[in-house]
This record gives sequence, structure tokens and C-alpha cells, in this order.
Amino acid sequence: MTQDLFRQDAYLREAPATVTAHTPEGGVILDASIFYPTGGGQPGDSGTLIWGEARLNIATTIKGEGDAIILVPAEPAPLPPVGAEVTQVLDFDRRYRHMRVHTALHLLSVVIPLPVTGGQIGTEKGRLDFMMPEAPADKDALEAALNALIERDLAVTTDWITDDELAVNPGLVKTMSVKPPMGAGRVRLVRIGTEDEQIDLQPCGGTHVARTGEIGPVRLGKVENKGKQNRRVNLLLGA
Repeated sequence: MTQDLFRQDAYLREAPATVTAHTPEGGVILDASIFYPTGGGQPGDSGTLIWGEARLNIATTIKGEGDAIILVPAEPAPLPPVGAEVTQVLDFDRRYRHMRVHTALHLLSVVIPLPVTGGQIGTEKGRLDFMMPEAPADKDALEAALNALIERDLAVTTDWITDDELAVNPGLVKTMSVKPPMGAGRVRLVRIGTEDEQIDLQPCGGTHVARTGEIGPVRLGKVENKGKQNRRVNLLLGA
């Protein structure tokens, strides 16, 4: 089991950990990870492990068996031994752009209130696929509405409900292609706005900014036809 420090504090850039195992493929498993593993359309984190005078560059992070998180080295290199104390250093600039894009996509699902059939997060852009038979009539109006929400600098917070509570509230799930992170007995919800003035609330295991103002201005790119009932809306992050 790996403790998911990134869910406790998405802004954590550096933290100590102990190596608990190696994988046959040459990955490293720690007892606690600030690195987010690929999932939910969000790429795995990269960074560096440091122990003594040695360093190991991490190219990406993936999920292992159970709750294990596997750090994948950028190239074949000596691994920190099992039991070693290491310092994990996150490539925070890359992660922070993922956080901005991810939160912006949650807001995109607000201004386009249709079922989501897929999505992907990158450092420069992201996209959501919607069950949308016809293209939006006024893309500029959608972009203006999205940026207006961002400019309100709304708080982004998390809460938890049980698996059973989610089962009786299926309307919370917007993304049809990705199952909510269930199975541990409770589900993490991401809220934009306050309980009294809530803009969005949905299950999500990814990392987000603390306030929407951190996203900065965004642009809507191409709206692509992805089948009879689906259209892909691309979102471009500013500087």
C-alpha cells in the first residue's frame, strides 16, 4: 500500500519516503507518494528520487496492484534499495499545469451540461468528449461563460462520501467513460464554489488548484465530430 500524499496536498513538491519494493520491470514503490499515478485522463507525474549522492529521474507514475503506486524510471539505472530513505522531488511545473487544466475541464462540464463520454489532460491543453449530437451554436459565448467562472476565483475543495451514498446519488457522476474511484468504502468529491453557492460537485481522484483564479484565461479550440452522438471540445490553457 502507498499512502497518496498528493490527495492530501496537491501542492506538495518534496517529501521523504521509504522504498518498500521494486517491480520486475524496474519500477520503485514507496510507502508514501507525492507522485500522481496515471488515471482519470490525468497523466502520471514525473520528477526525481534522491538518496545520498544518488539520483533517479522518474519519467511517469502508474498504478500497481491494490493501492500500490509505481514510479517508473526515465532510463535503466541503479534503484534505491528496498528499505532506503529517499527524498521525492516532484516536477511541479508540469503537475501544476495539469492541475489548472483539470480544474478548467470541470468548469467546462458546467458550461456544457451534457454527459461526458471521455477526456484527457495535458500541460498545454485538455479536452472533454460530450454526448452532443449537434455542435454548439455559439462557441464564443461558451468560452466567455467559462472564463467568467474562472475569474470569480471560486474555492476548489474536497469532501468524502461513502460508496453507498454515491450509489443512491448517481447524478453526481458526469463522466460515463471513467468509473468513480470506488472500492475503498468512500469516494472523494471535488466541489467548486461553496455548499451555499455550489458551481460543481463530482467524484474525482485527480489533483486540482485551490481556486479557479489560478487557472488563468483559457480558449476553446476545435469542436470535433467523434461520431453520431459525440463531439470533442478542446480547451487551451493560457501562459
